[in-house]
Amino acid sequence: MKSRGCGVAAATLGMLLVSACAMGPDYQRPETSMPETFEQTVDEGSSITNLNWWELFDDEQLNSLIKTALEQNRNMAIAISRIEEARAALGFVRSDQYPQFEVSAGANRGNSIPGTAVIVPLGNNFVLAGNLSFELDLWGKLRRSTEAAQAELLATVDASNSLMITLISDVASAYVLLLDLDNRVRIAERTLDTRNNSLAIMQARFDRGTVALIDVNQAQIEMYDAQAQLAALQRQDVQAENLLSVLLGQHPGAILRERRDIYTMQALKVPAGLPSELLQRRPDVRVAEQQLAAQTARIGVAEAIRFPSLSLTGSLGLASDELSGIFSSDNKTWGLGAGLIAPVFNAGRNKRRVEVEVARTEQALLNYEETVLQALREVEDSLISVHTFDEEILARENQQKAAQSAAMLSRARYDGGVTSYLEVLESERSLFGAELLASSTRREQLVSYITLYKALGGGWTP
Repeated sequence: MKSRGCGVAAATLGMLLVSACAMGPDYQRPETSMPETFEQTVDEGSSITNLNWWELFDDEQLNSLIKTALEQNRNMAIAISRIEEARAALGFVRSDQYPQFEVSAGANRGNSIPGTAVIVPLGNNFVLAGNLSFELDLWGKLRRSTEAAQAELLATVDASNSLMITLISDVASAYVLLLDLDNRVRIAERTLDTRNNSLAIMQARFDRGTVALIDVNQAQIEMYDAQAQLAALQRQDVQAENLLSVLLGQHPGAILRERRDIYTMQALKVPAGLPSELLQRRPDVRVAEQQLAAQTARIGVAEAIRFPSLSLTGSLGLASDELSGIFSSDNKTWGLGAGLIAPVFNAGRNKRRVEVEVARTEQALLNYEETVLQALREVEDSLISVHTFDEEILARENQQKAAQSAAMLSRARYDGGVTSYLEVLESERSLFGAELLASSTRREQLVSYITLYKALGGGWTP
């Protein structure tokens, strides 16, 4: 008879658990209208969306810098720690779905047994008991809470991936900037040497009385201008080294690097007709989606709170007035119980709680849609940059060649007495500017590829 009663209780409990439903909507990915491919197209090439894209620059030093940054960057370490925190939080929330068992022991002196209503003669009382408690998840409150915590964990993982992509692109961009500044410093040094020589020649001619003082002054102006630009570029070069050092998780300082020309880094190839589905790989899009999923689950939690909650409790233990006899079979104590709590009147508080979560879910949906739109814009902007930089680079190279020719011809014309020194200065000034622009444009072209791959979600990251 006793075992039959236990069987009926177990069967009833099983039916309650099976029949329990989860309140609130089930999450479904929102439908967003997206083009099949992006508007802008670029050169044909083999698909590189599943590779470590930075390796295509064929620069071992860049590969080493990125590897160091991923291992030592402090923000990456923080992001990984946040994943562990979210994983622990998920385990904490999930544990509410399972029975809780505790063991308690105590001793006191009085006329009642601790934890019971049993009256006994005045004396010592010793208790050793196990307590079991379990809340039946009739309306899915606990399951929805677990769903929300799991989505938050996934959002944290994707946030870490987003940070990793940003870190890789920042390191690559800082490295390209460093190469550009190295190149512009060399241009400025070469220009300063040329203008120092020109000034020396002008000074010698002035001393012989063959040129006017204004020619010497003009040569001095151009020399000092080159000197000032060199100092500014050297300052920016050191600042770029400091930036890259911190990205690597190191103290600000010099970056040991080979003396490499920025023009030796090859431009990358991007396949035409990139599918817009690549945006689903963007971590920020995935973060927004997981946040929407978590918020959707919280609607179910809020709705479940409006319904009664049922808890089961049980205890089994030993109680005795003598410590030496506590383990006697005559000293067993036990108890079973069930508790039902149902909200009756709270001035609409629970209803408003649901409305709050619904409004927050609408905000999360709008944030997801806005994130997708911004992702589309960033990719299109990056694609047009990649597409047009080839033309800009060609124009800058032609400008540089023309400036070199003009500078050489102006010098020859001046030496032949055909033109004034102002023409020489203007030609050399144009050459200096053209060389600096060509270098910075090359850097911007390489950065446009880095920006594109970042915009596409870094599907090639490790």
